[in-house]
Amino acid sequence: MTTPEDDSISAPSPEPVVSLTIAPAWHTIVLIVGIVALSIHGASRFSAEHGPINRLHTYGFTAAMEASIFAWVILGLRLRKTPLRSLLGSFSFNIRSLAADLGFAAVFWIASLIVLGTIAAAWTGAEVVLTHSPTSNHAAGQAGQTGRALTDDPSRLEALRALEQLAPASSKEIIAWTLLCLFVGFVEEIVFRGYLQRQFIGWARGGVVIGVLASAVVFGGAHAYQGARAMVLLAIFGVLFSMLALYRRSLRAGMFAHCWHDLIAGLTLALIKSSHLI
Repeated sequence: MTTPEDDSISAPSPEPVVSLTIAPAWHTIVLIVGIVALSIHGASRFSAEHGPINRLHTYGFTAAMEASIFAWVILGLRLRKTPLRSLLGSFSFNIRSLAADLGFAAVFWIASLIVLGTIAAAWTGAEVVLTHSPTSNHAAGQAGQTGRALTDDPSRLEALRALEQLAPASSKEIIAWTLLCLFVGFVEEIVFRGYLQRQFIGWARGGVVIGVLASAVVFGGAHAYQGARAMVLLAIFGVLFSMLALYRRSLRAGMFAHCWHDLIAGLTLALIKSSHLI
C-alpha cells in the first residue's frame, strides 16, 4: 500500500518543452513577405529607369530599408526573449580572434569567387551548347555565336546594368557606398544567416540542411534587381556563407567577407566606369 507521499516521489515530472524557434511564425512570414516585396520593387525600379539614378538617394533608401528589417528582427527576438548575441555566435574581441576571422573571411571569399565563377562559366557554356546549332562547320561563325550569347543574354545584361547604376562615381558616393556596405554586411548576415537560418532550422526540428537551403533561397530572392542568373548564384553564395557561419560558430567572419565583397564589387565597377570600359 502506497501513501500520497510515495506517489509524489515516484511520479516523474514532465520535462519542459524547449522551442527551437527564436521568434513567432507570423513574424517570420511578415519578414519574408517584406523582403520579397522590396526585391520586386527594386527590380521594377531598375527596369523602369532609363537615365542615371540619384545614387546617394538610392544608398540612403537602401540603408533605411536595411535598418527597418533589422528593427523588425529585433522585435521578433524580443517577443521570444531571444538575445541578439545568441545569433551572432561565439567570438571574442582580442587580436588573435579578430585576425583568425579576417583570415577565414579572406580565404572564404577567394574560394567562393572561384566556385561561383566556375558555376557561372559552366552555366554559360551549357546555354551556348543548348541554344546554338552544333552543325556549323565554320569556327569563326561559332565564335561569333558564342560572343553574342555572352553579350546578348538579357539576364546578364540586366544584372550588369543594375550594378553599373549602383556603382559610386564621386568621392561622396564612394564614402556613402563604403558606409552602406559595412552596414549591409552586418545586417544581412544577422537576418539571413542568423535569424532566418535559425528559424528555419527550428521549423525543421533541427534540420540544419533545410535551414541552410531555405535561408539561401530567400537570400537569392532578395536580389531580384540583379536578374534571374544572379539570384541563383547568390543563393549558392548564401549556402557558402551559411557553411562558413556553421564552421566558425559565429557570423563575424561572414560579416567581414560580405562587407568587403560588396565594397570591392562597387569600387571595381566605379574604376571600370571611370576608365570608360562600360
